[in-house]
Amino acid sequence: MPTRPSRGRSAPRRRPIGPSDLLELVGVSDPRISPDGRRILFTRSRIEGWRVVRNLWTVDVDGRTDARPITSGTNDSAGRWSPDGTMIAFIRGGEPKDGRPQVAVLDLAGGEARLATDLPEGSLRDAIWSPNGDSILFAFRRRAEERTRTAREVREREGRSDPPRIVEDPWYRLDGDGYFMADRFVIQHLDLSSGAVRTLFDRDRLGEFSFDVSPDGRTLAVTAHTSSTAVLDSWKTDLLLIDVASGRRAKVAKAPIGPKTAVRFSPDGRMLAFAGREDREDGLYSTRNLGLFVGRTDGRGGFRDLLATTDWCLLAATLSDSREASFAPSVAWSRDGRRLFARVGWQGSGRIASVPIDGSTPRFASPEGVELSMGDLSADGRRMALAVGDMTTPDEIAVGDVATTSIRISTLTDSNAGFIASRHLAAPIEHWIETTDGTKVQVWELRPPGVPASRRTPAILEVHGGPHAQYGHTFFHEFQCLAAAGYTVFFSNPRGSKGYGRDFCEAIRGSWGGKDWEDVRATLSFIRGRRNIDAGRVGIMGGSYGGYMTNWAIAHDPSIPAAITDRCVSNMVSMQGNSDHLGRPDRYWTGAPWDRPEALWRSSPIAHFKGVRTPTLVIHSEGDLRCNVEQSEQVHAALVAQNVPTRFVRYPASTSHGMSRSGPPDLRIHRLGEILAWWDRWL
Repeated sequence: MPTRPSRGRSAPRRRPIGPSDLLELVGVSDPRISPDGRRILFTRSRIEGWRVVRNLWTVDVDGRTDARPITSGTNDSAGRWSPDGTMIAFIRGGEPKDGRPQVAVLDLAGGEARLATDLPEGSLRDAIWSPNGDSILFAFRRRAEERTRTAREVREREGRSDPPRIVEDPWYRLDGDGYFMADRFVIQHLDLSSGAVRTLFDRDRLGEFSFDVSPDGRTLAVTAHTSSTAVLDSWKTDLLLIDVASGRRAKVAKAPIGPKTAVRFSPDGRMLAFAGREDREDGLYSTRNLGLFVGRTDGRGGFRDLLATTDWCLLAATLSDSREASFAPSVAWSRDGRRLFARVGWQGSGRIASVPIDGSTPRFASPEGVELSMGDLSADGRRMALAVGDMTTPDEIAVGDVATTSIRISTLTDSNAGFIASRHLAAPIEHWIETTDGTKVQVWELRPPGVPASRRTPAILEVHGGPHAQYGHTFFHEFQCLAAAGYTVFFSNPRGSKGYGRDFCEAIRGSWGGKDWEDVRATLSFIRGRRNIDAGRVGIMGGSYGGYMTNWAIAHDPSIPAAITDRCVSNMVSMQGNSDHLGRPDRYWTGAPWDRPEALWRSSPIAHFKGVRTPTLVIHSEGDLRCNVEQSEQVHAALVAQNVPTRFVRYPASTSHGMSRSGPPDLRIHRLGEILAWWDRWL
């Protein structure tokens, strides 16, 4: 990974990494370059008193000055430069007592940030400037009056109960977002001179729309779900043009049928690009590749997928517990309008692809072996804002010098330099193994730091969630803690993972526990065959789909001595009715729980649990809306009924499916302590 020059700091004495070291990690994200290309704005997060504090920082691109804060709030994020670079708009999160996030504006000439809106309780995202800098557009979802904090306080004073949740629209909850019922995001327009806010678009049924404003400021391009069946048919995405002055909207002619997001106007305003797919079955999240389409705003000539000649996917997220994996595609136009830049997840790396719009061959413009998060481009198109990290380095802010087919990366911040210098970190060893049918699977190994390469150690195989995502070149605090405790950690991308082409990912569509298990079983065999591994002490663990595969493994391999299943899936039949995402029968899975459930039951680990003997730690959040806690309850009940040693750790309803990477710091540390204690006892 490109490194920043040392500033003469002496290297501290190194020590093993532990769970509580989470408190010292600093996160950086959402890099945005100033129009003149001289500074990068970013969100910096740290833990203070068991609370995550976020504010905005800047760093000079020339590297001569250290990064410095420019806001002092406790929950400031999503900073965006004004078109002339003199001001910054950002989202100031509401304090817990009022729940009212606001759009704030900071004049870089001096003074404190001021709130530009007075929004009621709700959720706020995606604030962008108009091209002339006189207004800001943003997405807002107002909270229904009966669910506001004020209404709750009144009920408490009067001794009344909470109101019932009445579901009339099937899209009423989302993991990490909670129960929003009939509330929906709308696009609003803020006039900065008057402070007036008006609604431009309120027809989206899911709230997952993307939007962009044309270079002349007159038109919005929006990808939206306006169908009454949007929750079951999320592939039905409209591509709309909305007149900013009047609010009139029209569909773009000849836009392909299928999911769409990350819409972007070309620099001259004549063309549109978006991430999407021609598909009448799947939404954005799919075993199929998400491509990059381009066409005229008037629809003439239709739209072309510029990635059709590749096997790349724009929705191949790289998972980590030290950065929030983004399932939102990143797309940006070159300033001459001749090409697009997009992040592609490929073989464990997050890379930037340079994609010509004339249909010539797309190429990777950035190196492999790192994870890149793409920001935006300077006004002249010569510099790109980036975040970059790898397996031994948490993300840092970087700048990319952009050429036609290459991006030269220079790292600008060293937020975690002291942390890295003071810890013994495990360095990755990469392997490619061959499974029984000849499929090649990428595997990484982290040996305990300071342990001789010849010494035999116990080992742990980590299986990632998704399943349609990837492990790769990101810093994983959990993995480093396990390695520091004396375990050799292995992690891989079995079939079903993204980053290896459509066929590799689609091999498990509607049939979990098949080709994916072949690859996991081959990886276990590879681990046990290593000379420096104690073959009798190889455990398995994972979260979400990784919990599913852990359950499947202990049901099919009695030689596994211990396991940890976290926020798991165990019963595909019941899972179809209690997850926040619903699906139509005979699409991803054959049949449905109420009609031909055989395929779902066949792929359910709990259907194969008779005779399981593996001591298993079960972990779940009671507030998990993606994989309901009942999935772990079934595992725990089956283990108890068969006298298998087990421990069930249930985190409170205030936590969600993503607790291990974005939950309260004290509970994340507690979870790591439970994991280490379980392995210490059984492995």
